[in-house]
Amino acid sequence: MGTFSRPGEDRPFPGLVTGDEGAERVDDLSDLAAGTRDLLAGWDDVLPALDARTGGEPLAGLRVHAPVEPGQILQSGANYRTHVIDLAAAHHAERGTRPDAEIRAEVAEMMDRRAAEGTPYLFIGLPSAVTGPREDVVIPAWTQQFDWELELAAVIGRAAFRVDRRRALEHVAAYTIANDLTARDQVFRRDMPEIGTDWFRGKNGPGFTPLGPWLVPARDVDPTDLRIRLDLNGEVMQDETTKDMLFDVAALVAAASEITPLRPGDLVLTGSPAGNGMALGRLLRDGDVVTGSITGLGTQQTRVVAE
Repeated sequence: MGTFSRPGEDRPFPGLVTGDEGAERVDDLSDLAAGTRDLLAGWDDVLPALDARTGGEPLAGLRVHAPVEPGQILQSGANYRTHVIDLAAAHHAERGTRPDAEIRAEVAEMMDRRAAEGTPYLFIGLPSAVTGPREDVVIPAWTQQFDWELELAAVIGRAAFRVDRRRALEHVAAYTIANDLTARDQVFRRDMPEIGTDWFRGKNGPGFTPLGPWLVPARDVDPTDLRIRLDLNGEVMQDETTKDMLFDVAALVAAASEITPLRPGDLVLTGSPAGNGMALGRLLRDGDVVTGSITGLGTQQTRVVAE
C-alpha cells in the first residue's frame, strides 16, 4: 500500500500495489479512505478488504509519494551494536584522543551491558522532514558532514499507550523503509558540549527522512531477520540484518508507548546498522545517489544536491 498522484493532479490518493516488479498496478483506494493514515486507523477491518482488491492502473504512470503522513516520529538511537562501535571509534579518531582498539572494546562492553540491562534510547523526529522515496534531497549549506542511515520503520495501526512488550507487535500494522539522513557536524553542540546531542539540528531539515516506497502488512514481515542494504552510487555501504539490533521492534514500541500515546500512522524508527559515511570516511556530496532496500519492503532512491 502507498500514496500516489497522477500527472497534472495535485491530490494524492491511497493505493494498493499488486503485481510483479516492473509490472505493478495500483488500485485507487479513495473509496475506502482519503489517505493511508485513515486506512491504518481501521486496519483490522481494512486488511481483509484489501485482500479482495485486484487490478488498477499501471504504477509506471504515477508519482510515488511517502506512503503515509505520520503524526509522530519516534526515532531510535544507538540500537545496532556494530554501528555504535564504529561511530564511537570514528568520533574519537577525529579528535585523536585514544587508541582505536581501546575505544572499540570499551563501547562493545557498554553495548552488551545495554542489551542485557538497559532501555531503548528514543528521541523525536519531525513529520516535516519526511519526503518521498524517489525525491531529491537538498544538502543544507550549514552542514559539511551529511550522512545516511537506512532503517526499518514500524508503522502503528492500533493505538498504543503503555503496552507490554509481549503485546506490542499487535499494534504494528505495517513496515516501511526510512533513511534517517543526518548532519553529523550538528549533532554535538560545540558551543556547549555539556548539553549533549542536538537531534533537532542534526536530523530534521526538509527531506531528511525519505520514506517508503510501500507500507507492507506486518503479517507478511518478520522484523527479526531482514537484510538492510544501502548503496552509494552503486557501491555497497550498509549490508546488515536486523539481528544486530540491541532492542527489537517490540521493545521499541513498548518503550515509546510508555511515555506517549501512539496513534495510527505514527512511525517508530528502529535505528541504523553499521556502514554510515562518518565511520567509512565518505560523506554525501552533490550529485550522489543513495539506493536503499530492505527485504520484502521495496527500494527507495534518493539523489542529494547541494544547496
